[in-house]
Amino acid sequence: MIFFAIMIVGLIVAPFFTYPLFLMQAMCFALFACAFNLLIGYVGLLSFGHALYFGWASYVCAYAAKGWGLTPELAILLGTLTAAVLGLVAGSLAIRRQGIYFAMITLALAQMMYFVALRAKFTGGEDGIQAVPRGYLFGLIDLRNTTAMYIVVLVIFLAGFFLIYRIIHSPFGEVLKAIRENEPRAISLGYRTERYKLIAFVLSASLAGLAGSTKAITLQIASLTDVNWPMSGEVVLMTLVGGLGTIFGPVVGAFVILFMQFKLSVVGEWVLVIQGVIFVTCVLLFRRGIVGEIAALFKR
Repeated sequence: MIFFAIMIVGLIVAPFFTYPLFLMQAMCFALFACAFNLLIGYVGLLSFGHALYFGWASYVCAYAAKGWGLTPELAILLGTLTAAVLGLVAGSLAIRRQGIYFAMITLALAQMMYFVALRAKFTGGEDGIQAVPRGYLFGLIDLRNTTAMYIVVLVIFLAGFFLIYRIIHSPFGEVLKAIRENEPRAISLGYRTERYKLIAFVLSASLAGLAGSTKAITLQIASLTDVNWPMSGEVVLMTLVGGLGTIFGPVVGAFVILFMQFKLSVVGEWVLVIQGVIFVTCVLLFRRGIVGEIAALFKR
């Protein structure tokens, strides 16, 4: 709780020292990474297709706000529900397999939906959906104001983060950890592991959709980048760099990766090479990730 309080205070004062739009984008991706970590870190399921839920929620939210004129809270809710439905369908198919087969199924489904997004008319194809209106939250709060938008994104991020925290530390979360450690033993104890894994998959997809929907309203754009496979790889990188299976690891990893992209944008595509070097270094030298190594140091 002390670290949670420090994180809240840090995010409150951060806009006075850096670009608020960057912080809002980082919080959206931090929530995305936390949602992914819920699946891989506490259930042991590696998904290579999480961009499917993040990207399609972004598209649906953007189109609902711009094309249908819905208020931002309804657009975000619709995007999140879309991600939940897609997670239910994809999870029902994928959890029947384990290991690399599970990962490949999620990747294949994500790429199928990528080509749908590329061809569908409402997505705008390669141009995406641009100039998404922020509108008025509940008809009262003008989200065109940067401060108001920042507060809303902060509240959404903290709500999603706390929900994941409660899931992990609930009896349901303990069953998920048991499945991760030894699924045959969990089955022998009478748990229907496939049902637990499916619920965790849908929860992870829904929270990823919440992050994608919030990002669409915040940055006022939904594009193919959100739903393409490199986005799935990027969230894996954020989670591993920050610390797999830790509470704060994905948050730290998301901020580190986005800060690096922001500061190294002047070097162009070389930023991908630098990211690769950092990823290899973390895997070889800091296998627990940044937060994992710090936690191990405190334990020692």
